[in-house]
Amino acid sequence: MKDIFVVNRMWRPRQELKRRYDVVVVGGGSHGLATAYFLAKRHGIRDVCVLERSYIGSGASGRNTTIIRSNYRTPEGAEFYRESVRLYQRLSAELDFNLMFSQHGHLTLAHSDRAMVTMQERAEVNQLLGIDSKVVKPDVISELCPQLDLSDHPAYPIMGALYHAPGGIIRHDAVVWAFARGADRLGVEIHPYTEVTGFRREDDRVTAVETTRGRIEADQVVSATAGWSSLVGGLAELRLPITTHILQAFVTEPMKPFLDVVIVSSQLHVYVSQTDRGEFLIGAEIEPYTTYKSIGTLGFLEYSARHVLELFPQLERIKVLRTWTGLCDLSPDYSPILGKTEIDNLHVSAGWGTYGFKAAPIVGVTLAELVATRKTPDLIAPFALERFHTDTLVSELAAAAVSH
Repeated sequence: MKDIFVVNRMWRPRQELKRRYDVVVVGGGSHGLATAYFLAKRHGIRDVCVLERSYIGSGASGRNTTIIRSNYRTPEGAEFYRESVRLYQRLSAELDFNLMFSQHGHLTLAHSDRAMVTMQERAEVNQLLGIDSKVVKPDVISELCPQLDLSDHPAYPIMGALYHAPGGIIRHDAVVWAFARGADRLGVEIHPYTEVTGFRREDDRVTAVETTRGRIEADQVVSATAGWSSLVGGLAELRLPITTHILQAFVTEPMKPFLDVVIVSSQLHVYVSQTDRGEFLIGAEIEPYTTYKSIGTLGFLEYSARHVLELFPQLERIKVLRTWTGLCDLSPDYSPILGKTEIDNLHVSAGWGTYGFKAAPIVGVTLAELVATRKTPDLIAPFALERFHTDTLVSELAAAAVSH
């Protein structure tokens, strides 16, 4: 009878740390776990451990608003995220895990003539790179989302939108669990509740990682710690040009599904989607001040609710269920810092701001290739840390008018 109640674990219980690994990955979120998975899957490097200070997915991976898209403004950014969307499209099959990926379209609304010009510029860049993105007028918007208030009653009437058909939403915790299970099945060790407290350096190399459970020697180290990137880098005397901000979001009580497209308004600084459970998921811009305190603000709730009601007045009486915050590490040009650093064997995935979850699969693929071959893949070469010294920035600010 006892076998009836045996628990089928998704991955192995935490093991004892070995004294040495080929690769140590710091950060048990989507980027760290994806890197570990692809190291084992594509390159046969399985002597890998993933260190996470809390439970896996407890950081930015579990606190984002689940939007997936590739309609970015720069050629480098658009091409990079296009590959990530392609990987997401087949990720459920590869990992044998239902990630609940729904590609039901993404509308970025324009409320002014200048906004329409910006949307047209973005659409042209996207189309040159083969990305499905186009400007649509209110008549098309009304077909895609008849629930929107397209009248002239709102303070900022809708003049048009950038429509990105491949955009959608995915279950963020499912992505984390799927990568964790996939990596575990290939022999990667996952160590939650194991905090990195320092690095031992000799010249330009990291020789060991200090943790709350002891020291680990490592041939190569990958840091994928989102909002904590600058602090973790500081442990190795690596300075990163990053500021950390909080991003807030909230969900409402569930309603019968009626919104099957992601709605974003750059001018109102708000974005809205409806989850599979019927909840409305609403987010806004990052807070302008730098902080590590995950404390929400009443002002966020007030202006987000007000602007959402300008778009969807029918939500007036719906109740808010819960709010939360997440940490965002922001680089000066709003693009990630990805790949090698001045420390020979320390690689980073940092500076994502609010875009990191969208890039999880392609980050895993490219960082794994870098670690395995010691060569930087062409796709991530523009995002090297050294661009801030060579003045070759990749400014994604035009696609960052609102955090999503």
